[in-house]
Parts: sequence; structure tokens; C-alpha cells
Amino acid sequence: MTVHDVARRLPDIPGLRDLCRSLAMLDAVLSPDRASRRHSFGPWAEGEETASMHNGSGDEYAIVFSAAGAYVRGFSHESPMSPYARDGEPWPGVIDEVPEVFTRFVEEPAFTDEDGVPVVTVCLWRKTTDERWRHGTIDFPSGSADPDGSADLFGLLVDRSPEAFQRFAEDCYEVPVDLEAVRDVYALRPLSQELVWSLNAEVSLADLAEDVSGIGYPRPH
Repeated sequence: MTVHDVARRLPDIPGLRDLCRSLAMLDAVLSPDRASRRHSFGPWAEGEETASMHNGSGDEYAIVFSAAGAYVRGFSHESPMSPYARDGEPWPGVIDEVPEVFTRFVEEPAFTDEDGVPVVTVCLWRKTTDERWRHGTIDFPSGSADPDGSADLFGLLVDRSPEAFQRFAEDCYEVPVDLEAVRDVYALRPLSQELVWSLNAEVSLADLAEDVSGIGYPRPH
């Protein structure tokens, strides 16, 4: 898989935003310890939101949702396209064609290292006026089935089935995960105490108040 496959399989911007909110809410329920969560979602700058994933081993992505559209940055630390495999230079084409409306995200300190090098192996973007996701023109290195890290980074964004999340979560958190509860959260059904307990009997709805607010997840009526 490469960025080409991700661009074809990602949902539109509203669909991606909803999916990211669901992933963050599920992780919040399953992992009360924020430090051990994989997915998060919340406010960024004024009028902007960000979704992120950190796998704890150096791989991560960040998605900024803004009035202009959405900007996606991913980094796979073992990728042959890592800037650290190229004397601190991003792989040619990865960020060279990012539109001006998104270039401030390329240079965003949270997405660069202490020397200002963009920490990126894969990048996509979509303006609100675009009909598809876009990416740069890239000559990928040979000899790798996942040269830019897309498969590992974006697996849950391109396979949007509740079953895929169930498999991920049972492996990550080493607990059984109720598939019907995952379906409910993927459908953005309001969070009830019953739904919370079906995922984690040790967490109350009140415990999640801050997460629900930050994620913007629907509240019970």
C-alpha cells in the first residue's frame, strides 16, 4: 500500500472527521489512561480540529480539519522514505506539491523536529472544493510493500469496518471488545452508560465528560 491507495480509499472530509471522532471516543472508553491511547481528537487553532494517532513505537499521523479542507501527515519511523534516512530531507514529492492553503501545516512546529525538518513519510490533502484526495508525485523506493508506511498508519481509516477496530483494540488493549458497541460508536449514537459499560465496566459516563466535550461526540438526549 502507498499514499495512492489511501487517497482512493479514504472517505470524504465529513466522513473522515466522523470516523476520527469515533476512534477517539472508543479509545477514551477502552483506555482511561490518556497516555496509553492510540487515537485522539480535539480542538486545534481557532476554527480548526485535529485527529491524531500515536502507536507508541514512533509511528504517528495527524489530520488537521480546517475551513480550507483537511491536511493529512503521516510518519513511519522505519520507512525508507523517512527524512532521517535521507540526511534530514523529506522524500522527494511527499510535500513538494502541498497547496499554499496548507503549507503552514507542513511547517507547523508540532509536525517538525527541533531542526525544523518536517517529520513526514506520507502526506495527503483535500480542499473543500476538491472531489478527491490529492498527494504529490512520488517515485517510491523499490523492495518494500509499504514504502511510506501507509498500510500500518492508516489501516483503520481505509478499512472502516467495526470488525477492523475490534481486531485492533483486542490486540492493543488485550481485552474482549463488544462488536455491537463498536458499531454504535461508529454510527455516532449518543453515549449512554449502558454503551460505556458494554465496552468497559470500570468507566462511567461521568468519567468521560471531558473527552466527550473535547471530541464533540453526541451527548445523550
